[in-house]
Amino acid sequence: MDGSKILTTTNRTKLKTLPKRGDYSTGTIYKILDDAFVCHIGFASEGQTFVLPVAYGRGGNKIYFHGGKGSRLFKTIRTGVEICITVTVIDGLVLAKSAFHHSVNYRSVVIFGKTEELQTAGEKINGLKIIMEHLLPGRWDDTRTPSEKELNATMVLSVNLDEASSKIRTGPPVEEEQDTMLNLWSGVIPIKMKPGKPIPAPGLNEGINVPGYIIDYIKRVETF
Repeated sequence: MDGSKILTTTNRTKLKTLPKRGDYSTGTIYKILDDAFVCHIGFASEGQTFVLPVAYGRGGNKIYFHGGKGSRLFKTIRTGVEICITVTVIDGLVLAKSAFHHSVNYRSVVIFGKTEELQTAGEKINGLKIIMEHLLPGRWDDTRTPSEKELNATMVLSVNLDEASSKIRTGPPVEEEQDTMLNLWSGVIPIKMKPGKPIPAPGLNEGINVPGYIIDYIKRVETF
């Protein structure tokens, strides 16, 4: 048992198009969130709808993100308005013999809810650590802790993953029977995000080697 549970579907999370691709288990939802780096947050402000990208991290049954206190996004969603968060991982280009059946293999998550603002310095630091460790495990302990001034200028928000769903497409292209004999190539081009060679920052002191946790991360992702 992986400890996952099946979330109760709501009118907002119930898949209406290709529902067989839906998955409401927290195990699947968590895995997709853990494999991506950026979410898109949809919200409405003064009669205008916005969708903005934000780096995030998952800690337990919550997703965390941070930004400046002057940000329109954060000033709006901190007030308890309903938001929609989406995350998508592209796994392949699906090339069919017909233009109509071209697609992509993907794993996606949609989350609905309201934010909770982290108030104390300890809560903020914990939220920031979750985000940083999501981006690169081991990095938090190899950085300077945020100062009081930096914490005061930063807003850290979280959203519970209680109203969420995932949708996944895998496998080869769908082909119409009359297209199967066409002398055209069809199939899937796998897509994987790979890390490159680390590039030192300008002015980095001589003798500082690439940390082991970065090398381990690169090796782990390259062999995935």
